[in-house]
Amino acid sequence: MRSISPFSRHFSSSNQFGFLLRPLQKTHFPLHSPYSTFTEDVCGTMLDGYPDIKKLKGLHLQIITSPSLSLNLPLSIKLMRAYALLGQVGDARQVFEGVPEKNIIFYNVMIRSYANNHLFGDAIVVYKRMLSDGVLGDNYTYPCVLKACSGSINLVVGVQTHAQIVKVGLILNLFVGNGLIAVYGKCGNLADARKVLEEMPGSDVVSWNSMVAGYAQNGFLEDTLSVCREMELLGIKPDAGTMASLFPVITSTSSNNVSFMEDMFSGLTKKNLISWNVMISMYANNSMPEKAVALFLKMELQGLEPDSITLASVLPACGDLSALYLGRRIHELVNRRKLCPNLSLENALINMYAKCGALSYAREVFDQLKFPDVVSWTSMISAYGISGFGNDAVSLFLRMRNSGYTPDSIAFVSVLSACSHSGLLDEGQNCFKLMVEEYKIKPRLEHYACMVDLFGRAGRLDKAYEFIKNMPVEPNERVWGALLSACRVYSNTDIGVEAADNLFQLVPEQSGYYVLLSNIYAKAGRWQEVTTLRSLMKRKGIKKTPGTSNAELGNKVHTFLAGDQSHPESKSIYQELDVLVGKMKELGYVPESDSTLHDVEDEDKEGHLAVHSEKLAVVFAIINTAPGTTIRVTKNLRICGDCHAAIKLISKITQRDITVRDINRFHHFSSGVCSCGDYW
Repeated sequence: MRSISPFSRHFSSSNQFGFLLRPLQKTHFPLHSPYSTFTEDVCGTMLDGYPDIKKLKGLHLQIITSPSLSLNLPLSIKLMRAYALLGQVGDARQVFEGVPEKNIIFYNVMIRSYANNHLFGDAIVVYKRMLSDGVLGDNYTYPCVLKACSGSINLVVGVQTHAQIVKVGLILNLFVGNGLIAVYGKCGNLADARKVLEEMPGSDVVSWNSMVAGYAQNGFLEDTLSVCREMELLGIKPDAGTMASLFPVITSTSSNNVSFMEDMFSGLTKKNLISWNVMISMYANNSMPEKAVALFLKMELQGLEPDSITLASVLPACGDLSALYLGRRIHELVNRRKLCPNLSLENALINMYAKCGALSYAREVFDQLKFPDVVSWTSMISAYGISGFGNDAVSLFLRMRNSGYTPDSIAFVSVLSACSHSGLLDEGQNCFKLMVEEYKIKPRLEHYACMVDLFGRAGRLDKAYEFIKNMPVEPNERVWGALLSACRVYSNTDIGVEAADNLFQLVPEQSGYYVLLSNIYAKAGRWQEVTTLRSLMKRKGIKKTPGTSNAELGNKVHTFLAGDQSHPESKSIYQELDVLVGKMKELGYVPESDSTLHDVEDEDKEGHLAVHSEKLAVVFAIINTAPGTTIRVTKNLRICGDCHAAIKLISKITQRDITVRDINRFHHFSSGVCSCGDYW
């Protein structure tokens, strides 16, 4: 078929668009409608002015019923484009099919219409029809076809299109080259994507962004950032598109990579919402919740409105910091902007409330879910578990099964952990058996660690040790770590040393396990072993992780270290703490001196215990909030026995509900009692 100009052909039949009259005849125009005087120029101007669907249908009717306009090909092309912009691709296709002999412009518009509306398969079908009709593509055709190939991950057609591009001599075209990089990258053929990039005579930031996206979409974080660094060396300045391309690989990474991304973000001339989202997500995924929250607040101050992705990214950071005030404000924003139903956002809310120990709020969100998934159920089960409400967790797990949901391996981790935290030994063993025998889920190391923890917390240390010895896989640090923690609680030195020896081989630089073994020795009064262990740590350059505790006040999170004197209110905090310690002693409080590792006099031990970070955070919250306000504190390590006993008494003296989340679980203190039942 020969190619014809859309501006030169005239048709002999006035019925060629007759099939379009039927769906449009209901449109009514007044007798004196201005449409009755439409000319080609008037119609063209109106079609170029982005009419809404009602006006567009009216224009379409006027055109096909006008003898002078119905055969006008430029107007047909504009009709197709106008329909496509409104997402009415079916109407654009009707116009397309009404043209008996189509040139490259019609095919280009139709392919672009489908591709821009994410109907990639239809775009490829039209492209193949174009080739079968003998119409050769041009520099407008192939970028759209390649977009359809990458969008549908169709490498076969992508390769065929590449060959056709070479045949027509468009391989050096910048936009075509960018499209090829995107296709090969999206389809995982990164070597060919890189080859196209290297052979391009002139690449731009879009070319490199496509390469970045290719590595990122295939999960290669280091290669992704390596390409970003290469861009900078070549003088190609990363832009917001570069940041957007990084989103798929914003997971745990090195501090060097974090610094590099911070510099990239700071250097952006224009920061769009996606750029902010990438950085917030990067901080949240790399255990930098303070930075994630600070960046979110900065974004708000700059007047940029967050979207559901922003909020779903910052909510985990709020949970990590127990920043309930900010989390509640975000929830109000979600409701005000009617962003739900949105399951990922709703699940993020459940997790945030769960991490803040606000179970009633978490359950409220869960109960309002229209279509919960296994993640929703698992989040709620986990929330009950880490708060010590094991029976509620098991009941919800059973309800999930009865509701027709199939628990996955993560759901079993949550319910096994819940059983462990609440001492539900029989229930935990039954769940493990159910997982293996009924659901045929092969236990992973996380499940084995939960079972060791379950036996260990229940004081069944011999059973836990035997369980490890009979595991079909090599135990990892979490498995041995669970056993070592239990040995510390039950002062079992022999098994504790065995667990520690294995841990020192697996993770020789992890300070926490040295500290646990030191605790075991200290409680047994074996101070020589404590000294030897400390010398070993010093010789290896291993430093104990400092205990920190966070307390939220208003829109800010305050962080305290043990013996912290740096806080502006330190003087008031220590004065109030002294008063509280005096009242605690009147109620029979005796400092648990075996909670300290120092081989010093009891009086010195007492002074050391009195200034643990969680005590300082609790007192800070007391003096800065109204009576009756619930206090929430987050600690990065396990709460010590002395602080646990002290905060029980503080909750009774001050008549405050106090929630402390340590590295393992929640402790809800009220009227001198803890929700853990002193089982942790």
